[in-house]
Amino acid sequence: MAISLKDLKTQFLEYLEIEKGRSVKTVENYDRYLARFLDFAKVQKPGDVTETMVREFRMTLNRSSGVSGTMKKNTQNYHLIALRAFLKFLRKRDIESLNPERIELAKVGGRDLDLISTQELDRLIQSPKGETLTALRDRAILELLFSTGLRVSEICSLNQDLDLSRDEFSVRGKGEKVRVVFLSPSAKKAISEYLKKRGDMSEALFVSYGKPASQRTKDLPRLTPRSVERLVKQYAIKVGITRKVTPHVIRHSFATDLLQNGADLRSVQAMLGHANIATTQVYTHVTDTHLREVHKAFHGKRRR
Repeated sequence: MAISLKDLKTQFLEYLEIEKGRSVKTVENYDRYLARFLDFAKVQKPGDVTETMVREFRMTLNRSSGVSGTMKKNTQNYHLIALRAFLKFLRKRDIESLNPERIELAKVGGRDLDLISTQELDRLIQSPKGETLTALRDRAILELLFSTGLRVSEICSLNQDLDLSRDEFSVRGKGEKVRVVFLSPSAKKAISEYLKKRGDMSEALFVSYGKPASQRTKDLPRLTPRSVERLVKQYAIKVGITRKVTPHVIRHSFATDLLQNGADLRSVQAMLGHANIATTQVYTHVTDTHLREVHKAFHGKRRR
């Protein structure tokens, strides 16, 4: 008896998590994108998936609307990437279906970066005031985000066993890939001050302090990515930054700071943990400061 597409989808998601080492969040996203396609297609067998069906699905995505209007091209492409990966999985298992190479992604414009100025970044990092555990924790988080360029999920996965006698440590990022990140003196100082005041038994580096002080010696919950996003937003508002600020915006600031000060693109790629250098190249158009000097030096000389 032939296996249904629904069962094959389950096998594919397990393959992503176990063999490919994808994060739970990535697997959940693929599950959602594929479920949307299967709900639209209403077919049971892999061989019933056709190019026409995929084209009609794309039209449906393109015309669908949400809170911010029409679905973005990038989001449409996420659905197609998941479907292509699923079809490649079927091919590897010699299951007849649509050739994944027949699915082309939609062309998207250049990515706009959300950036804040150096002055705004300084105000943000210095915004947690006082010597309470929460203030020390938040200062350490902001310093660490800018010092390392870590993703918010990577920050939240860190444990207390960081060796602060060194200026670097290893982190396991996307796709279970390990890379080295580096600590600035101010980040080391902020983490050290925070850890000195800690009295709980939690292994997590950053924990939630929702309970009274009398209960803080117990095992406290690890801070979630959503909580870190929320605290970054609150401090940005507090210091008068009007644009949206997230942990990822600080990651952008980390990358542009390196490039503007002369770092090469390959090194920044390694520090960010990008699998493809094309992902890192998004930063170059905001850091090519030498182009201004070239324009000044060579443009319109005959008219002077």
